Amino acid sequence: MTAAALRSSMVLGRERLTQFLRPYGEVGSGESSRLLPQASRLVELPHSSDDDDDISLLGDTDDPAAKQEPEEWCPAFHKPSAFSHCVRHLAFLWNLLFLLLGLLTLAIGVWGLLAKGPLWGERLAPLGSDPMLLFVLAGLGASTVSLAGCLGALRCSICLLRFFVGAVLAFVGLEVLGGLLLLVARQQLRDALQDALLLCLLRYQEEPDLRFLVDEVQRSLRCCGLSSYRDWESNPYFNCSAPGVQACSVPASCCLDPRQNGSITNDQCAFGVLHLGDMAAAGVVHLGGCVAQLGAWLRGQAGGIATAAAVLVLLEATGLLLVLKVLADVPSGAQV
Repeated sequence: MTAAALRSSMVLGRERLTQFLRPYGEVGSGESSRLLPQASRLVELPHSSDDDDDISLLGDTDDPAAKQEPEEWCPAFHKPSAFSHCVRHLAFLWNLLFLLLGLLTLAIGVWGLLAKGPLWGERLAPLGSDPMLLFVLAGLGASTVSLAGCLGALRCSICLLRFFVGAVLAFVGLEVLGGLLLLVARQQLRDALQDALLLCLLRYQEEPDLRFLVDEVQRSLRCCGLSSYRDWESNPYFNCSAPGVQACSVPASCCLDPRQNGSITNDQCAFGVLHLGDMAAAGVVHLGGCVAQLGAWLRGQAGGIATAAAVLVLLEATGLLLVLKVLADVPSGAQV
């Protein structure tokens, strides 16, 4: 290779090395036109930070609950007035009083049943005619309804308050129905009363409570038996064919003077009176029956019975109005 050729190749290599090591911004026009658009795109990319990302995420959410005000997705119940608080506590105390009365009545009924012996075996048969069963049923019903009213007023429970309202309305309906029956079906009620008295007469020795009631009615109304004193012949113990010492007798409460001028009742004052005729028996016992006397007494006490019924309905209406006020003040979103 000649010196001129070697020198020219060295110059050409040096130029190529210079072009290779030259920065991109200093390249020729052809290469610059191809690289600048890519550099411009890199420069125009937006700068994003963590704060911008958080703002973008919060701003772009589509959850409608997030766009609502706090009062809309967490509503606050209206604050009851002082009068509403007073009515609520009064309704609680009112029902608490009747709850205690109901429990007392229930306790008396249960005590009366258990005092006569165990409730199984032979005691189950006459249980339906036991007067103490009425105390048990009345006490159980009153205490249950009053307990619902107490808890409903205390907890603002819509379910318990509605149960109390329905139960009281049912009781009032039964009382109104009973009053209508007294006015419309007097003869049927008189027959039912006579059947009840006949049952008391038949079970006189077996049920101490029935015996107490019969003795009190006969002693206070000065009567004996249902229609006459001879109705006691249907009793298996007072029948003249009975083997006991009470055969052909009537209870001592039928006697004109059961104490016979003494301080202690003579239980044998009417022994053997069914053997006597009416004229002789009239000097020992009352001859008239208790059905007519009891009917006359009830007619004489009609005003007092109506007043007692009105007072009872008034008490129920007062409790009902208190509970209705409490129920109206309970917010729609409160517990049921």
